[in-house]
Amino acid sequence: MLRREFLSTTLAAAASVAAGAYAAAPEKVRRVGLIGTGWYGKCDLLRLIQVAPVEVVSLCDVDSQMLEGAAGIVSQRQKSQKKPRLYSDYRKMLAEKDLDICLIATPDHWHALPMIAACEAGADVYVQKPISVDVLEGKAMLDAARKHNRVVQVGTQRRSTPHLMEARDRIIKEGKLGTIGLVEICCYYHMRAKDNPPDTKPPENLDYEMWTGPAPMRPYNSLVHPRRWRSFTEYGNGIVGDMCIHMLDMVRWMMDLGWPRSVDSAGGILVDTKSKANISDTQTATFDFAGGPPVIWTHRTYGEAPDPKYPWAATFYGDKGTLKAGVMSYDFVPRGKGEAVHRDFVDELEKYPEDKTEKDLEKHVAPAIRVHMQNLLDNIESRGKAVADIEQGYISTASCILANLSMELGRSLKFDPETATVVDDEAATKRLKRAYRTPWEHPAG
Repeated sequence: MLRREFLSTTLAAAASVAAGAYAAAPEKVRRVGLIGTGWYGKCDLLRLIQVAPVEVVSLCDVDSQMLEGAAGIVSQRQKSQKKPRLYSDYRKMLAEKDLDICLIATPDHWHALPMIAACEAGADVYVQKPISVDVLEGKAMLDAARKHNRVVQVGTQRRSTPHLMEARDRIIKEGKLGTIGLVEICCYYHMRAKDNPPDTKPPENLDYEMWTGPAPMRPYNSLVHPRRWRSFTEYGNGIVGDMCIHMLDMVRWMMDLGWPRSVDSAGGILVDTKSKANISDTQTATFDFAGGPPVIWTHRTYGEAPDPKYPWAATFYGDKGTLKAGVMSYDFVPRGKGEAVHRDFVDELEKYPEDKTEKDLEKHVAPAIRVHMQNLLDNIESRGKAVADIEQGYISTASCILANLSMELGRSLKFDPETATVVDDEAATKRLKRAYRTPWEHPAG
Protein backbone atom coordinates (compact mmCIF):
# COMPACT_ATOMS: atom_id res chain seq x y z
CA MET A 1 0.00 0.00 0.00
CA LEU A 2 1.32 3.46 -0.88
CA ARG A 3 1.99 5.72 2.09
CA ARG A 4 -0.67 8.26 1.09
CA GLU A 5 -3.25 5.45 0.78
CA PHE A 6 -2.20 4.07 4.13
CA LEU A 7 -2.53 7.47 5.80
CA SER A 8 -5.89 8.31 4.28
CA THR A 9 -7.31 4.91 5.15
CA THR A 10 -6.07 4.90 8.72
CA LEU A 11 -7.07 8.48 9.38
CA ALA A 12 -10.56 7.75 8.13
CA ALA A 13 -10.78 4.68 10.33
CA ALA A 14 -9.56 6.59 13.36
CA ALA A 15 -12.01 9.40 12.70
CA SER A 16 -14.84 6.90 12.42
CA VAL A 17 -13.95 5.33 15.74
CA ALA A 18 -13.11 8.53 17.62
CA ALA A 19 -15.80 10.82 16.33
CA GLY A 20 -18.66 8.90 14.77
CA ALA A 21 -19.06 5.65 16.65
CA TYR A 22 -21.22 7.10 19.38
CA ALA A 23 -24.18 7.64 17.08
CA ALA A 24 -24.94 3.90 17.30
CA ALA A 25 -25.95 4.13 20.98
CA PRO A 26 -29.30 2.46 21.61
CA GLU A 27 -32.15 4.84 22.34
CA LYS A 28 -33.34 3.01 25.43
CA VAL A 29 -32.67 5.15 28.51
CA ARG A 30 -30.65 2.96 30.86
CA ARG A 31 -30.62 3.48 34.60
CA VAL A 32 -27.11 3.93 35.96
CA GLY A 33 -25.49 3.93 39.38
CA LEU A 34 -21.92 4.76 40.38
CA ILE A 35 -20.02 3.39 43.38
CA GLY A 36 -16.98 5.56 44.10
CA THR A 37 -17.50 9.20 43.09
CA GLY A 38 -13.88 10.35 43.17
CA TRP A 39 -11.59 11.30 40.32
CA TYR A 40 -12.05 8.44 37.85
CA GLY A 41 -15.56 7.60 38.92
CA LYS A 42 -16.67 11.00 37.65
CA CYS A 43 -14.45 10.74 34.55
CA ASP A 44 -16.09 7.44 33.58
CA LEU A 45 -19.66 8.43 34.42
CA LEU A 46 -19.56 11.79 32.63
CA ARG A 47 -18.19 10.13 29.48
CA LEU A 48 -21.06 7.64 29.59
CA ILE A 49 -23.53 10.51 29.84
CA GLN A 50 -21.94 11.99 26.72
CA VAL A 51 -22.45 8.93 24.51
CA ALA A 52 -25.78 7.42 25.55
CA PRO A 53 -29.27 8.31 26.78
CA VAL A 54 -28.78 7.27 30.41
CA GLU A 55 -30.35 8.39 33.66
CA VAL A 56 -28.00 8.42 36.63
CA VAL A 57 -30.34 7.42 39.45
CA SER A 58 -27.93 6.65 42.29
CA LEU A 59 -24.48 7.51 43.57
CA CYS A 60 -22.58 5.92 46.44
CA ASP A 61 -19.51 7.03 48.38
CA VAL A 62 -18.20 6.90 51.94
CA ASP A 63 -17.03 10.52 51.64
CA SER A 64 -20.15 12.68 52.01
CA GLN A 65 -18.44 15.78 50.65
CA MET A 66 -17.24 13.98 47.54
CA LEU A 67 -20.67 12.41 47.12
CA GLU A 68 -22.53 15.73 47.24
CA GLY A 69 -20.08 17.30 44.83
CA ALA A 70 -20.57 14.51 42.32
CA ALA A 71 -24.35 14.75 42.64
CA GLY A 72 -24.23 18.42 41.77
CA ILE A 73 -22.14 17.83 38.67
CA VAL A 74 -24.31 14.93 37.48
CA SER A 75 -27.54 16.92 37.91
CA GLN A 76 -26.06 19.64 35.72
CA ARG A 77 -24.77 17.28 33.05
CA GLN A 78 -27.53 14.73 32.60
CA LYS A 79 -30.48 15.55 30.39
CA SER A 80 -33.15 15.25 33.07
CA GLN A 81 -31.26 17.63 35.40
CA LYS A 82 -32.36 15.37 38.26
CA LYS A 83 -30.17 14.83 41.30
CA PRO A 84 -29.43 11.13 41.89
CA ARG A 85 -30.26 9.33 45.12
CA LEU A 86 -27.27 9.29 47.46
CA TYR A 87 -25.94 6.37 49.48
CA SER A 88 -23.02 5.75 51.82
CA ASP A 89 -23.37 1.95 51.66
CA TYR A 90 -23.29 0.20 48.28
CA ARG A 91 -25.39 -2.66 49.66
CA LYS A 92 -28.35 -0.36 50.24
CA MET A 93 -27.98 1.13 46.77
CA LEU A 94 -27.89 -2.27 45.07
CA ALA A 95 -30.78 -3.57 47.20
CA GLU A 96 -33.06 -1.33 45.12
CA LYS A 97 -32.38 -3.65 42.14
CA ASP A 98 -33.27 -0.88 39.72
CA LEU A 99 -29.98 -0.42 37.84
CA ASP A 100 -29.25 -1.44 34.28
CA ILE A 101 -25.58 -0.46 34.61
CA CYS A 102 -23.38 -0.14 37.67
CA LEU A 103 -20.03 1.65 37.49
CA ILE A 104 -17.43 0.79 40.14
CA ALA A 105 -14.53 3.19 40.64
CA THR A 106 -13.59 2.66 44.27
CA PRO A 107 -10.04 2.06 45.51
CA ASP A 108 -8.88 -1.39 44.40
CA HIS A 109 -9.55 -3.13 47.72
CA TRP A 110 -13.24 -2.34 47.26
CA HIS A 111 -13.68 -3.67 43.69
CA ALA A 112 -14.59 -7.32 44.26
CA LEU A 113 -17.49 -7.23 46.70
CA PRO A 114 -19.51 -4.42 45.01
CA MET A 115 -18.91 -5.91 41.55
CA ILE A 116 -20.18 -9.32 42.60
CA ALA A 117 -23.15 -7.74 44.39
CA ALA A 118 -23.98 -5.70 41.27
CA CYS A 119 -24.03 -8.88 39.16
CA GLU A 120 -26.31 -10.52 41.72
CA ALA A 121 -28.60 -7.48 41.56
CA GLY A 122 -29.00 -7.89 37.80
CA ALA A 123 -26.86 -4.99 36.61
CA ASP A 124 -24.27 -4.99 33.86
CA VAL A 125 -20.99 -3.58 35.11
CA TYR A 126 -18.12 -1.24 34.29
CA VAL A 127 -15.36 -1.89 36.84
CA GLN A 128 -12.08 -0.07 37.06
CA LYS A 129 -8.78 -1.86 36.73
CA PRO A 130 -7.14 -3.77 38.27
CA ILE A 131 -10.23 -5.80 38.99
CA SER A 132 -8.92 -7.08 42.32
CA VAL A 133 -6.16 -6.99 44.93
CA ASP A 134 -5.71 -10.76 45.11
CA VAL A 135 -6.03 -13.45 42.46
CA LEU A 136 -8.96 -15.38 43.92
CA GLU A 137 -11.05 -12.22 44.23
CA GLY A 138 -10.63 -11.85 40.48
CA LYS A 139 -11.68 -15.43 39.82
CA ALA A 140 -14.77 -14.96 42.00
CA MET A 141 -15.65 -11.84 39.99
CA LEU A 142 -15.33 -13.74 36.70
CA ASP A 143 -17.45 -16.57 38.08
CA ALA A 144 -20.15 -14.14 39.24
CA ALA A 145 -20.32 -12.42 35.85
CA ARG A 146 -20.74 -15.74 34.05
CA LYS A 147 -23.19 -17.19 36.59
CA HIS A 148 -25.51 -14.18 36.32
CA ASN A 149 -24.95 -13.61 32.58
CA ARG A 150 -23.71 -10.07 33.07
CA VAL A 151 -21.80 -7.97 30.56
CA VAL A 152 -18.72 -6.56 32.27
CA GLN A 153 -16.31 -4.00 30.87
CA VAL A 154 -12.99 -3.46 32.68
CA GLY A 155 -11.42 0.00 32.60
CA THR A 156 -8.41 -1.05 30.51
CA GLN A 157 -9.32 1.50 27.85
CA ARG A 158 -6.14 1.14 25.84
CA ARG A 159 -8.21 -1.45 23.95
CA SER A 160 -10.51 1.42 22.93
CA THR A 161 -7.88 4.12 22.27
CA PRO A 162 -8.28 5.11 18.60
CA HIS A 163 -4.62 5.57 17.66
CA LEU A 164 -3.68 2.33 19.46
CA MET A 165 -6.49 0.48 17.69
CA GLU A 166 -4.94 1.73 14.47
CA ALA A 167 -1.46 0.60 15.53
CA ARG A 168 -2.79 -2.85 16.30
CA ASP A 169 -4.66 -3.21 13.01
CA ARG A 170 -2.28 -1.43 10.63
CA ILE A 171 1.12 -2.19 12.07
CA ILE A 172 1.01 -5.40 14.10
CA LYS A 173 -1.84 -7.28 12.42
CA GLU A 174 -0.58 -6.44 8.93
CA GLY A 175 2.84 -7.86 9.79
CA LYS A 176 4.84 -4.67 9.36
CA LEU A 177 7.02 -5.59 12.35
CA GLY A 178 7.79 -9.05 10.98
CA THR A 179 8.63 -11.51 13.75
CA ILE A 180 8.34 -9.83 17.14
CA GLY A 181 11.06 -11.14 19.43
CA LEU A 182 10.70 -8.86 22.44
CA VAL A 183 8.26 -6.38 23.95
CA GLU A 184 9.34 -3.89 26.61
CA ILE A 185 6.74 -2.10 28.71
CA CYS A 186 7.53 0.64 31.21
CA CYS A 187 6.50 3.49 33.45
CA TYR A 188 8.90 6.17 34.66
CA TYR A 189 6.42 8.56 36.25
CA HIS A 190 7.40 9.94 39.66
CA MET A 191 4.08 8.84 41.13
CA ARG A 192 4.97 7.25 44.45
CA ALA A 193 4.16 9.30 47.56
CA LYS A 194 7.33 10.82 49.03
CA ASP A 195 6.04 12.90 51.94
CA ASN A 196 5.38 11.83 55.54
CA PRO A 197 2.37 13.64 57.00
CA PRO A 198 1.44 12.57 60.54
CA ASP A 199 -1.41 10.18 61.27
CA THR A 200 -4.55 12.05 62.32
CA LYS A 201 -8.23 11.53 62.98
CA PRO A 202 -10.25 11.00 59.80
CA PRO A 203 -12.15 14.07 58.54
CA GLU A 204 -15.80 14.30 59.56
CA ASN A 205 -16.96 13.80 55.98
CA LEU A 206 -15.23 10.38 55.66
CA ASP A 207 -16.51 7.10 57.08
CA TYR A 208 -13.02 5.66 57.47
CA GLU A 209 -14.25 2.36 58.90
CA MET A 210 -16.28 1.72 55.74
CA TRP A 211 -13.54 3.14 53.51
CA THR A 212 -11.14 0.56 54.95
CA GLY A 213 -13.68 -2.24 54.57
CA PRO A 214 -12.01 -5.64 54.11
CA ALA A 215 -8.49 -4.18 54.10
CA PRO A 216 -6.26 -4.12 57.21
CA MET A 217 -7.03 -1.18 59.48
CA ARG A 218 -4.29 1.46 59.50
CA PRO A 219 -4.28 4.75 61.37
CA TYR A 220 -5.83 7.38 59.13
CA ASN A 221 -3.33 9.39 57.12
CA SER A 222 -4.01 12.11 54.57
CA LEU A 223 -1.89 10.19 52.06
CA VAL A 224 -4.54 7.52 51.59
CA HIS A 225 -7.58 9.64 50.76
CA PRO A 226 -8.18 10.79 48.18
CA ARG A 227 -6.13 9.22 45.38
CA ARG A 228 -2.78 8.34 46.92
CA TRP A 229 -3.93 5.10 48.54
CA ARG A 230 -2.05 3.33 45.74
CA SER A 231 1.15 3.99 47.66
CA PHE A 232 0.13 1.30 50.16
CA THR A 233 -0.02 -2.46 49.57
CA GLU A 234 -2.99 -2.74 51.94
CA TYR A 235 -5.23 -1.21 49.26
CA GLY A 236 -3.70 -2.18 45.93
CA ASN A 237 -0.73 -3.55 44.05
CA GLY A 238 1.36 -0.44 43.63
CA ILE A 239 2.63 0.76 40.29
CA VAL A 240 2.51 -2.71 38.77
CA GLY A 241 -1.19 -2.94 39.63
CA ASP A 242 -1.86 0.61 38.49
CA MET A 243 0.28 1.15 35.40
CA CYS A 244 1.75 -2.19 34.28
CA ILE A 245 -1.73 -3.68 33.93
CA HIS A 246 -2.60 -1.12 31.25
CA MET A 247 0.47 -1.82 29.14
CA LEU A 248 0.48 -5.58 29.71
CA ASP A 249 -3.20 -5.75 28.80
CA MET A 250 -2.57 -3.64 25.70
CA VAL A 251 0.21 -5.97 24.55
CA ARG A 252 -1.93 -9.04 25.19
CA TRP A 253 -4.78 -7.49 23.19
CA MET A 254 -2.57 -6.36 20.32
CA MET A 255 -0.86 -9.76 20.02
CA ASP A 256 -3.73 -12.06 21.05
CA LEU A 257 -1.87 -13.45 24.05
CA GLY A 258 -3.52 -15.39 26.85
CA TRP A 259 -2.04 -16.31 30.22
CA PRO A 260 1.71 -15.97 30.74
CA ARG A 261 3.49 -19.29 31.13
CA SER A 262 5.51 -17.89 34.02
CA VAL A 263 6.07 -14.59 35.83
CA ASP A 264 9.37 -13.52 37.38
CA SER A 265 9.98 -10.20 39.12
CA ALA A 266 12.61 -8.39 41.19
CA GLY A 267 12.88 -5.01 42.86
CA GLY A 268 11.79 -3.24 46.01
CA ILE A 269 12.25 0.05 47.83
CA LEU A 270 15.77 0.81 46.68
CA VAL A 271 15.95 4.63 46.66
CA ASP A 272 13.16 6.34 48.59
CA THR A 273 13.38 4.61 51.95
CA LYS A 274 12.02 7.47 54.09
CA SER A 275 8.45 7.77 52.81
CA LYS A 276 5.48 6.10 54.50
CA ALA A 277 4.72 4.49 51.13
CA ASN A 278 5.36 0.73 51.18
CA ILE A 279 5.15 -0.09 47.46
CA SER A 280 8.25 -0.64 45.34
CA ASP A 281 10.03 2.32 43.80
CA THR A 282 12.01 0.04 41.46
CA GLN A 283 10.79 -3.14 39.78
CA THR A 284 11.21 -5.30 36.73
CA ALA A 285 9.01 -8.22 35.73
CA THR A 286 9.24 -10.74 32.92
CA PHE A 287 6.02 -12.28 31.58
CA ASP A 288 6.82 -15.38 29.54
CA PHE A 289 4.12 -16.25 27.02
CA ALA A 290 3.98 -19.56 25.19
CA GLY A 291 3.80 -18.78 21.49
CA GLY A 292 4.71 -15.15 22.04
CA PRO A 293 7.72 -13.00 22.87
CA PRO A 294 8.78 -12.25 26.43
CA VAL A 295 7.18 -9.07 27.75
CA ILE A 296 9.46 -7.22 30.16
CA TRP A 297 8.15 -4.53 32.51
CA THR A 298 10.27 -1.84 34.19
CA HIS A 299 9.28 0.96 36.53
CA ARG A 300 11.17 3.36 38.73
CA THR A 301 9.93 6.50 40.44
CA TYR A 302 13.10 8.55 40.12
CA GLY A 303 15.49 9.61 37.36
CA GLU A 304 14.61 10.26 33.73
CA ALA A 305 12.79 8.17 31.16
CA PRO A 306 15.04 6.70 28.44
CA ASP A 307 12.67 8.18 25.84
CA PRO A 308 10.93 11.34 27.14
CA LYS A 309 8.23 10.93 24.45
CA TYR A 310 7.30 7.51 25.81
CA PRO A 311 7.62 7.49 29.62
CA TRP A 312 4.67 5.08 29.91
CA ALA A 313 4.56 2.83 26.90
CA ALA A 314 5.18 -0.45 25.09
CA THR A 315 7.96 -1.01 22.57
CA PHE A 316 7.59 -3.92 20.13
CA TYR A 317 10.84 -5.09 18.54
CA GLY A 318 10.50 -7.00 15.28
CA ASP A 319 12.96 -8.08 12.63
CA LYS A 320 11.28 -5.69 10.15
CA GLY A 321 10.76 -2.69 12.41
CA THR A 322 10.01 -1.22 15.81
CA LEU A 323 6.75 0.12 17.20
CA LYS A 324 6.53 2.45 20.20
CA ALA A 325 3.02 2.89 21.54
CA GLY A 326 1.77 5.10 24.36
CA VAL A 327 -1.31 7.03 25.42
CA MET A 328 -0.28 10.16 23.50
CA SER A 329 0.98 8.67 20.22
CA TYR A 330 2.62 5.81 18.39
CA ASP A 331 5.70 5.62 16.17
CA PHE A 332 6.51 2.88 13.69
CA VAL A 333 10.08 2.80 12.36
CA PRO A 334 10.78 0.18 9.67
CA ARG A 335 14.18 -1.42 9.09
CA GLY A 336 15.60 -0.74 5.64
CA LYS A 337 13.11 0.41 3.02
CA GLY A 338 9.75 1.81 3.94
CA GLU A 339 8.51 4.94 5.60
CA ALA A 340 8.04 5.70 9.24
CA VAL A 341 4.53 6.36 10.56
CA HIS A 342 3.74 8.70 13.43
CA ARG A 343 0.28 9.22 14.86
CA ASP A 344 -0.88 11.39 17.76
CA PHE A 345 -4.05 11.00 19.77
CA VAL A 346 -6.95 13.13 18.51
CA ASP A 347 -8.84 15.15 21.09
CA GLU A 348 -12.55 15.88 20.78
CA LEU A 349 -12.71 19.15 22.64
CA GLU A 350 -14.77 20.92 20.00
CA LYS A 351 -17.34 18.13 19.90
CA TYR A 352 -17.43 17.86 23.70
CA PRO A 353 -16.62 21.39 24.93
CA GLU A 354 -17.41 20.47 28.54
CA ASP A 355 -14.16 18.47 28.48
CA LYS A 356 -12.22 21.73 28.31
CA THR A 357 -13.14 22.80 31.82
CA GLU A 358 -13.83 19.52 33.62
CA LYS A 359 -11.63 19.33 36.70
CA ASP A 360 -8.81 16.76 36.58
CA LEU A 361 -10.01 15.21 33.32
CA GLU A 362 -7.24 13.54 31.30
CA LYS A 363 -8.25 15.12 28.02
CA HIS A 364 -6.16 12.72 25.96
CA VAL A 365 -7.95 9.75 27.56
CA ALA A 366 -11.52 11.05 27.26
CA PRO A 367 -12.00 9.84 23.65
CA ALA A 368 -10.88 6.34 24.65
CA ILE A 369 -13.29 6.24 27.59
CA ARG A 370 -16.13 7.23 25.27
CA VAL A 371 -15.29 4.42 22.82
CA HIS A 372 -14.98 2.02 25.76
CA MET A 373 -18.40 3.03 27.06
CA GLN A 374 -19.92 2.67 23.63
CA ASN A 375 -18.46 -0.82 23.34
CA LEU A 376 -20.05 -1.69 26.68
CA LEU A 377 -23.43 -0.39 25.48
CA ASP A 378 -23.20 -2.28 22.19
CA ASN A 379 -22.51 -5.52 24.03
CA ILE A 380 -25.27 -4.91 26.55
CA GLU A 381 -27.59 -4.65 23.55
CA SER A 382 -26.23 -7.84 21.91
CA ARG A 383 -25.40 -9.67 25.19
CA GLY A 384 -21.91 -10.24 23.84
CA LYS A 385 -18.51 -9.89 25.49
CA ALA A 386 -17.06 -6.42 25.81
CA VAL A 387 -13.62 -5.70 24.35
CA ALA A 388 -12.21 -5.63 27.89
CA ASP A 389 -14.36 -8.47 29.15
CA ILE A 390 -13.97 -9.50 32.78
CA GLU A 391 -11.98 -12.60 31.77
CA GLN A 392 -9.39 -10.42 30.04
CA GLY A 393 -9.30 -8.16 33.08
CA TYR A 394 -8.80 -11.21 35.30
CA ILE A 395 -5.84 -12.45 33.25
CA SER A 396 -4.09 -9.07 33.16
CA THR A 397 -4.82 -8.32 36.82
CA ALA A 398 -3.72 -11.73 38.09
CA SER A 399 -0.53 -11.57 36.03
CA CYS A 400 0.41 -8.28 37.70
CA ILE A 401 -0.43 -9.62 41.16
CA LEU A 402 1.79 -12.63 40.43
CA ALA A 403 4.62 -10.25 39.51
CA ASN A 404 4.42 -8.61 42.94
CA LEU A 405 4.20 -12.01 44.60
CA SER A 406 7.25 -13.21 42.67
CA MET A 407 9.21 -10.15 43.82
CA GLU A 408 8.22 -10.74 47.44
CA LEU A 409 9.03 -14.47 47.39
CA GLY A 410 12.17 -14.14 45.28
CA ARG A 411 11.27 -16.82 42.77
CA SER A 412 9.56 -17.38 39.42
CA LEU A 413 5.92 -18.44 39.54
CA LYS A 414 3.84 -20.61 37.21
CA PHE A 415 0.11 -20.11 37.61
CA ASP A 416 -2.40 -22.77 36.55
CA PRO A 417 -5.66 -20.97 35.66
CA GLU A 418 -7.59 -24.26 35.60
CA THR A 419 -6.90 -25.01 39.25
CA ALA A 420 -6.21 -21.40 40.34
CA THR A 421 -2.98 -22.51 42.01
CA VAL A 422 0.73 -21.79 41.64
CA VAL A 423 2.31 -24.94 40.26
CA ASP A 424 4.37 -26.87 42.84
CA ASP A 425 4.38 -23.91 45.22
CA GLU A 426 2.05 -24.29 48.20
CA ALA A 427 3.33 -21.15 49.92
CA ALA A 428 2.64 -19.00 46.85
CA THR A 429 -0.77 -20.60 46.36
CA LYS A 430 -1.75 -19.60 49.90
CA ARG A 431 -0.89 -16.01 49.00
CA LEU A 432 -3.45 -15.94 46.17
CA LYS A 433 -6.15 -15.05 48.71
CA ARG A 434 -5.65 -12.30 51.28
CA ALA A 435 -7.21 -12.24 54.70
CA TYR A 436 -10.31 -10.06 54.99
CA ARG A 437 -10.93 -7.90 58.03
CA THR A 438 -13.94 -8.90 60.12
CA PRO A 439 -16.88 -8.79 59.44
CA TRP A 440 -16.21 -8.81 55.69
CA GLU A 441 -16.02 -12.22 54.01
CA HIS A 442 -13.78 -13.05 51.06
CA PRO A 443 -15.83 -13.97 47.97
CA ALA A 444 -13.71 -17.10 47.45
CA GLY A 445 -14.81 -18.41 50.86
